[in-house]
Amino acid sequence: MPDEQTLTQREGASTAPSPAAAGTGLELKSLTKRFGEDVLAVDDVNLHIAHGEYVVLLGPSGCGKTTTLRMIGGHEEPTSGDILLDGQSLLGLTPDKRPTTTVFQHFALFPHRTVRENVEFGPKMHGISRAERREKAMSALDMVGLRALADRRPSALSGGQQQRVALARVLVMEPKALLLDEPLGDLDRLLRLRMRVELRALQRQLGLMFIHVTHDQEEALSVGDRIVVMHDGRIEQVADPFTISNLPANVQVASFMGDNNIFEGTVTATEGDRVSIDGGDAELRALVPGADAAVGQPAVVSVRAAAVQVGAQDASANGPNQLLGEIEVIEYLGDLVKLHLAAGGRRLVAKVSGDRYPEFQGKEGESVRLSWKEEDVRLLRA
Repeated sequence: MPDEQTLTQREGASTAPSPAAAGTGLELKSLTKRFGEDVLAVDDVNLHIAHGEYVVLLGPSGCGKTTTLRMIGGHEEPTSGDILLDGQSLLGLTPDKRPTTTVFQHFALFPHRTVRENVEFGPKMHGISRAERREKAMSALDMVGLRALADRRPSALSGGQQQRVALARVLVMEPKALLLDEPLGDLDRLLRLRMRVELRALQRQLGLMFIHVTHDQEEALSVGDRIVVMHDGRIEQVADPFTISNLPANVQVASFMGDNNIFEGTVTATEGDRVSIDGGDAELRALVPGADAAVGQPAVVSVRAAAVQVGAQDASANGPNQLLGEIEVIEYLGDLVKLHLAAGGRRLVAKVSGDRYPEFQGKEGESVRLSWKEEDVRLLRA
């Protein structure tokens, strides 16, 4: 377990003077981090985050999202680039001198201290009087709904309650930005679902900048105002949840977000905004306003699982955007059914309404007709 001084450095709020020009938010400028000569963990990241915004850094393990967060919090120094908060560079400031605080995946609460004493610890280390720090601690516990548990020890709390204590302990320091490093990773599924709602509601209530790191696509979509999808140390796309989910910018985003069926082929014709693509066993047609596509060039497209229409088992599949598929696995997920299919040597996924489960139950190995609209075919960057 880390000692108390270490935790003070990790979670303390800024004692630096406020910059003259406030309200400009956080800016990452050409932020780069190398570990040794061979590992480029973060590669020329540029990003602006406004005050009051909930931004999620999303991507697979090793994509650079946690390293980026650690550089913002002062736990790693960048190899090059800058980190500005309200126009003031944070470089060279230790974590306890930055106007940011971090909530780590492992709550690291002091087991021998009560909930209130855990929350009071940061203000105590900053020399705040006993009466004032108690008042601040109780106010922070009110924010997370734990005033009634102030005198309990962490061992008497549930995982969700411990997470809220960890939140109160950083909120009491009144940071300008709250950094959340896989904050729900240690919770079971039901607690994660509940804490997602609580985090979102708390962020709305406080109006603070939240920067949240996760590898969980559903978690990112549920809490973020904007999502930053990262891959190999670079930002692949920054957009609102709807755009990330429905309009992936490239193959990396479409593949990582899941439930996107990806086809590769060659452009065979263009007519206005319509692009025809030979996908081997599949003839594809996309409606892409302003599409920059030329006959003969390679193309990659995606079709969301929810956009795939599943027809009668004995129907033929002819023409563009149609295939015959064989059902391999059926997942009943309550409000929807997820069908895993094989079609022409590729694996596809379709999502249909949960009330159609009796129609597919026990039908593994049978053929179905798959189709989708041309406006649901997304032309991707490679």
